[in-house]
Amino acid sequence: MALTIVETPITGGVDTHADVHVAAALDPVGGLPGVAEFPVTPAGYARLLSWLGGFGTVCLAGIEGTGSYGAGLARHLATAGIRVVEAGRSGRQDRRRPGKSDPLDAVSAARAAQSGRARGAPKGRDGSVEAIRALMAAKRSARAERTQTINQARSLIVTGPDDLRTRFARHTVVALVAETASLRPRPGSTVGYATLRVLHSRVISR
Repeated sequence: MALTIVETPITGGVDTHADVHVAAALDPVGGLPGVAEFPVTPAGYARLLSWLGGFGTVCLAGIEGTGSYGAGLARHLATAGIRVVEAGRSGRQDRRRPGKSDPLDAVSAARAAQSGRARGAPKGRDGSVEAIRALMAAKRSARAERTQTINQARSLIVTGPDDLRTRFARHTVVALVAETASLRPRPGSTVGYATLRVLHSRVISR
């Protein structure tokens, strides 16, 4: 009769950072086979998963910060067929009063996943949601730069030569952008020429 070998189910926990992730492995009864750290790279993710798999079958992983530093690792584990949950970062203040402990945070993430306290789906950073997030970030940045450019242009006009103040002071934002973009400054008054050049270059660069 052939023997069936059943591997030990392993739960992983990961404390995530910008450059290094700290991982912990738990067996079914809450034992701690090991804690280790890995670089935040695709090769590092593969090493982390292989390390966890060395203790048994990886069935669950609790990861802190799946919407930020842990996004890449969460995708890697999910692609490998492992269930990933967002472990959150609750209780860190109490744990860190004696001092910072990344291994303790990793173990805490694993225990939260194993006990069911951490059940939230990882915060996705792929697909249409991530595409929309990137577009919205670009839109917010563009809006902020536009506001800054208009404010700088109005400041230059207020402190500029009288003829420039008279010419632009009552312009709406749309009219100001259109006219300054169409400027073709010619050498003349040093201050006036320099101001027109700056107004033109600031607007067309945005």
